[in-house]
Amino acid sequence: MSSVYQLVCFDFPFRKRFGKDNVILSDIRKPPEHVFLSGPFIYSDILDYKNLREIVVNNRVTWLFHYSALLSAVGEANVSLARAVNITGLHNVLDVAEEHGLRLFVPSTIGAFGPTSPRNPTPDLCIQRPRTIYGVSKVHAELMGEEAHSPFCYEKTHRPDSLSDYAVQIFHDAVKHGRFECNLEPSTRLPMMYIDDCLRATLEVMEAPAESLSMRTYNVNAMSFTPAELAQEVLKHVPEFQITYNVDPVRQAIADSWPMNFDDSNARKDWGWKHDFDLPELVTTMLNFHGSESRVAQAN
Repeated sequence: MSSVYQLVCFDFPFRKRFGKDNVILSDIRKPPEHVFLSGPFIYSDILDYKNLREIVVNNRVTWLFHYSALLSAVGEANVSLARAVNITGLHNVLDVAEEHGLRLFVPSTIGAFGPTSPRNPTPDLCIQRPRTIYGVSKVHAELMGEEAHSPFCYEKTHRPDSLSDYAVQIFHDAVKHGRFECNLEPSTRLPMMYIDDCLRATLEVMEAPAESLSMRTYNVNAMSFTPAELAQEVLKHVPEFQITYNVDPVRQAIADSWPMNFDDSNARKDWGWKHDFDLPELVTTMLNFHGSESRVAQAN
């Protein structure tokens, strides 16, 4: 395999795998110092097609990971910008990938499903009538990938945003404050995945032999839990932890239209997908990450 470059991503494990000089990170914002010093970084605007072509040509790019998107809540607040970034940006990437024969990865989303989709479990292929511009744009992306003739890969996982970032913020608040206020109902079940599993799934599907892939779009599942179940697991490590609920009806309505659990049997069959992190491992890892020297250490 020739040099592997990555235009829009955030995951340093790729640099460990392929060499830091063979993976380019990009954004339209100035990066933190540790990101800038970790390896090649360039400015790249997904809406600037000429710039995208120059990056691919000048750096001999062979793989492209397209993560640029406005997520659910942000997209609903600025639909015109979401259309530009999520749809026009996608077409720019598709055109560049086709023109230069790139292997392209585009993550899809739990938000690509809607209230009429089967929710537990949700198969790879089913009715998809999302209620957000983010979801609509990702269904569009999936269909464009199905139509394209280059080796495009799409994974439907769960990307945290303002609807579900409780599953990240809860650990910080548990360690620092011993309490957390959740904006979803305690029984709201959503599929979740630890970042290490997500990155490994991305590499595995990109490296899988083309003949082993029966589809262009795969569900990828790991765990599924509710805020109440997550809080109970946190309590095992932080006994004084308290959770309260201040439900946002708009966010709750969107979450209630999303899948509760993914059927990812095709990914497991076609390219051997298997997750490593379940809820107990997730909680232990995240609490330690946010500071084992404080409340977590006392609980242990």
